[in-house]
Amino acid sequence: MKKSTLFLIVIAILIIDQVSKIYIKTTYHLGESHDITSWFKLYFVENPGMAYGWKFGGDYGKMALTIFRLAAVGFGTWYILKILKEKRHFLLLLSVAMIYAGAIGNLIDSCFYGLIFDKGMIYNSTINDYIGYSGLAVFSSNGYSSFLHGNVVDMLYFPLIRGHFPQWFPVWGGEDFEFFRPIFNIADASITIGIFIIFIFQKKISQASANYIKPAEEFQQ
Repeated sequence: MKKSTLFLIVIAILIIDQVSKIYIKTTYHLGESHDITSWFKLYFVENPGMAYGWKFGGDYGKMALTIFRLAAVGFGTWYILKILKEKRHFLLLLSVAMIYAGAIGNLIDSCFYGLIFDKGMIYNSTINDYIGYSGLAVFSSNGYSSFLHGNVVDMLYFPLIRGHFPQWFPVWGGEDFEFFRPIFNIADASITIGIFIIFIFQKKISQASANYIKPAEEFQQ
């Protein structure tokens, strides 16, 4: 795969991710939902933590997570350049590019959305949780938070199966269940697909890596 092709894949994912997030952020109220099909909804939530709505350690945990994302993107840049130079297997390049693009997509939200939007969820130390807001968000020079404290926008919701556990069912007996419950975004999906590609085609990628022959100049002293 050429460097330009890999670059276009990353840029395409970033554009789709950011356009979808900005559209939802500026046209949906927080918590607003619209049915696309019976099993697919656009549902606007803000995620102050990790992928798929997982939270991590409150406000300081969020900052630590954002710094980790910065480090991961830095490492990803080095690794992509490395495997491009080594002309590794197409599937490895594709999967790493998708993971890399997804990481950058969510990093943009975490770093800058608090600076460029007037509304967003804000951490309240009294209740040790994030509080919501009302109204539509707009671009503003007076952001709702500071650098590294923006929230990730999520909107893809696939409640594929809904049901009710029977009373005799262990632990969850009598409770409602839903699959798939997490709400996510294009960046999360890109990361997940990239990981699945590596997992599914691990043998093929490993065999290609084992057969990799270093460029002649690397053997020269």
